[in-house]
Amino acid sequence: MFFKKPSPFGLEHDISLNTRIEDVQFTVFDTEATGFNIATTDRLIEIAAVQVHGLEVQEHGKFQTYVNPNRQISREITKLTKISDNLVENAPTSLEAIEAFFNHVNQLETVCLVGHYVSFDMLVLKHELRRNKLGFKKQQAIDTLDLIGFIAPSYDMRDLHNYARAFNSRMYERHTAMGDSLTTAYLFIELLQLFKQRGYQTWGELLQETDSQIRTSLF
Repeated sequence: MFFKKPSPFGLEHDISLNTRIEDVQFTVFDTEATGFNIATTDRLIEIAAVQVHGLEVQEHGKFQTYVNPNRQISREITKLTKISDNLVENAPTSLEAIEAFFNHVNQLETVCLVGHYVSFDMLVLKHELRRNKLGFKKQQAIDTLDLIGFIAPSYDMRDLHNYARAFNSRMYERHTAMGDSLTTAYLFIELLQLFKQRGYQTWGELLQETDSQIRTSLF
């Protein structure tokens, strides 16, 4: 008897490199976890996302779910994220949450994920899927840090809210997946406007200048 290998999780849509940036469907997302040791002991506890299209944040396209990590959440993480054991007790498993996330973004025909230090969030998803013996496609993704490095290389910060202040974009609650997704989305809009002012207009140019495809070694 032959068993069909489960398809890897990921984005299902692609577009021409000549597509205008305004016509690209982006999903800006963020995760929260029990800590930074995501390859070993730490687990996903929240995913949130918001759409960007037409150089606008589409707040009607928001997605958010808590995740049951099947382990205790430390006091430090609860204080930072406001996510407690009680809040995630009846939440979906990581697999259910990630499946819901990709179903959502693929229904919206997303072609690119966006995040602030996005490689961490991608690794969180990757390791949760690996624990379930499932694959993770190599994703098209843009890190706002890379876009900032192209537009304003003199900036040398990591903090999302410091960048939001520097680029005069909106700020939302810190260290919550939805708050950070919204802050990142509005920062991304400002960065795209500056990118276009430099004379760049297409999806292909954005990919080229941000080196946006996450390195194969992450997967």
